[in-house]
Order: sequence, then structure tokens, then C-alpha cells
Amino acid sequence: MRPTQWLKNLILFFPPFLGGELLASGEVARGGLPLLSFCLASSSAYVLNDILDREHDRSHPRKKSRPIPSGSVSIPTAAALYIVLLAGALFLALRLSTVFFAILLAYLLISVLYSLFLKRLPIVDLFCISAGFLLRLQAGGTAFGIVISEWLFLSVFLLSIFLSTGKRLYEKNALGDNAGEHRESLLHYPQGFLDGTMYMTGSAVLVTYTMYVISRHTLIYTVPLCCFGLLRYIFRVKSGLGGDPTESLLKDGTLFVVGILWVVMVGWVIYGG
Repeated sequence: MRPTQWLKNLILFFPPFLGGELLASGEVARGGLPLLSFCLASSSAYVLNDILDREHDRSHPRKKSRPIPSGSVSIPTAAALYIVLLAGALFLALRLSTVFFAILLAYLLISVLYSLFLKRLPIVDLFCISAGFLLRLQAGGTAFGIVISEWLFLSVFLLSIFLSTGKRLYEKNALGDNAGEHRESLLHYPQGFLDGTMYMTGSAVLVTYTMYVISRHTLIYTVPLCCFGLLRYIFRVKSGLGGDPTESLLKDGTLFVVGILWVVMVGWVIYGG
């Protein structure tokens, strides 16, 4: 179920946090069901992906120890867990609103198509991952009744492409000649493409985030922190330290401190006054 990856679902709280409404009465509690719904949905997607990918994962030095490829959890048990998680996610989403349900359904549909065949297609696989982040952002806006600004939408879109490209680049470099056995799309990326895409989208993130904070007038001093975080992630990928965004944030002390400082600075500016 990969609970550490639930960290990605905190994007649902970006709209109220950045909109200055998160600390309003009942707002945090209001996000409980949406967050739980997406946690169940994302876990169901991981279970399905591990069922379908079990043969490829057995050739991966780290993923081969996961419950399904290692054989410690049977396919029928995993399938039953998938159904329970999926049903729970859809039930909670339907209780919230029709729009939220539609967004969650779109997320699940993309996740299924990604696991079945879209992950094999170069570039398409990156955009599928990005779609997951954007749907979380839109779901957060829907759940809290907040309109997502254009610059925030672009920043999250480009950041997700940047992070997923970095993850693919790390995998390609770490697995070497065996990369294609684990992830077919890695066979189709020409030499230097992922490097160039990571640098391009990282630069674009810095621009769109800067435009976003300029539109807010008061968050400009978080731009150097954003720049440092982007460069630190690139450093990790190119140094072979890791490419998974969640693991990088949790296991890299520098990136973790940068993330905490960003939350504190933004929170101080928006809520401190």
C-alpha cells in the first residue's frame, strides 16, 4: 500500500494553505475525508501496479523484495485488497460531491491505464504521473471550494514533470543495461533526453513559481529556497543518491529541512500577519 507515498496526497491541502484558509474553523477536519479517499485510491493503484508488474519487479534490485514479487503475498489476497481499497475510495468520494467523485474516478482511470500500457510509452508515462498530481490539486480545490490559480497549476504541472523525469533518469543510470527489463519506456529515451528534460522543466518551475509568488506579493523570499531545493534534487539524481521524490524528501536531510523551511516561511507570511 506504500503509506510513505501518501505524502503526495497532502497536495490536496495546498489550495487552502496557500489561500490563507487552512486555519479557519473546521477547515483541517474538512480535508479528512478527501485525504483518506485519495490515500485509499493511490494505494489501490499501487497494489494493481504491483500485481501487473510482479515479473519486472523481480529483476529490480530493490523492488524484488516487495510483498507481491517476493511471493509473501499471494495474487488472490492482493486482488481482494485492491477491491476493498477501490470500493472504500469511491464510497468516500461519492459522499463528498459529484465533482470530487469525478476527479477521483479520472485519477483511478489514468492509474489503471498507466499500469496496463501507458507506462511503456515514453513521454506519455511522464504526463500520466503529472496528471495524478494535477488531479490531486484540483480535488483539493473542489473539496475546499477554492479556485486554483493559473500560476499554481503550471508550477505543480512542471514540478511533477521535473520530479518524474528525475526519477526515470536515476532508474536509467542505476539499472544500466538492465533498465529496459524493469521499465520498458527507459529503452526508448535517447541519450541525454531525460537530462535535458529535467533541466528544462526545473528552470520552468523556477519561473512559474516566481510568477506565482509575485502575484501574491509577499512570498518572493521563498524563491531562493525553491531554487536550492530544485538544485539539491538534481544533485541527488546525478550523484546516484536516489530519484524517488518522496524518499528524497524523507531520507535526504537537506531536502527535508528545505521543505520544512518552505512551509514555515509561507505559513508565517500568510498566517503570521
